[in-house]
Amino acid sequence: MRIAYGAKTDVGLRRAHNEDSYCSDPELGLYVVCDGLGGRNAGEVASGMAVKVIREHLRESRENTSLPIVGEYDPKFSLQTNRLASAIRLANQAIHDVGQSEPDQAGMGTTVVAAVISDQILSIAHVGDSRMYLIRGDNIRPLTADHSVVADQVRRHMLTEEEAERSPLKHIVTRALGIDQTIQVELDEVQILAGDMLLLCSDGLTLGVKPAEILLAIRTEKEPQAACKRLVDMANEAGGEDNTTVILVTVQKEPG
Repeated sequence: MRIAYGAKTDVGLRRAHNEDSYCSDPELGLYVVCDGLGGRNAGEVASGMAVKVIREHLRESRENTSLPIVGEYDPKFSLQTNRLASAIRLANQAIHDVGQSEPDQAGMGTTVVAAVISDQILSIAHVGDSRMYLIRGDNIRPLTADHSVVADQVRRHMLTEEEAERSPLKHIVTRALGIDQTIQVELDEVQILAGDMLLLCSDGLTLGVKPAEILLAIRTEKEPQAACKRLVDMANEAGGEDNTTVILVTVQKEPG
């Protein structure tokens, strides 16, 4: 299979700084979106650290296959998925340590949604409310479930989806890298097919743009980069409440 991708980040219309960070590394098959949390520039520091540590750990593990896994190995998933979880746990430790030692960055954290594609296996890992969607044919479906106060309330039938969108608590996450010494990383694996598309995004997109609108925009544009620009424009047209970052990965058949 051949991979093509586009990526774009934007500060939005209401924020002074962009605290999102992302990574697109087709050599590693790695795609990451992080949305930083914290005052001053701490969110930007946390998200940038997460992307850097995750990428470096995966690159090092490719060169040194005996590199230890950080945290507990989950036998339900492949080595590839466990290695991605290991990288995220290592990022959590690094952010937490800096937050403890630097007063200006105390309490900083970041969400993360990450994918590794190898052959036809998609490894998924996430913490927080940045999301991953699979677009297959005329359908779009979430591959992650938000770790947030309102998402928990919806799952417990305390709020409807519509009420959650209006809730003053909609920005509050229940998990983030860097807050505690250890972190529970949610993992999954799916098989991907030629023609599939994968969208990773921060909540700046999903705050104002619904999945059906996302699907239409992606299907309308011919190239991944053009689709990413369109999605960011739509987020800003919807109010631009937050920073917006999107990565769109397309899986194509090898020519011939």
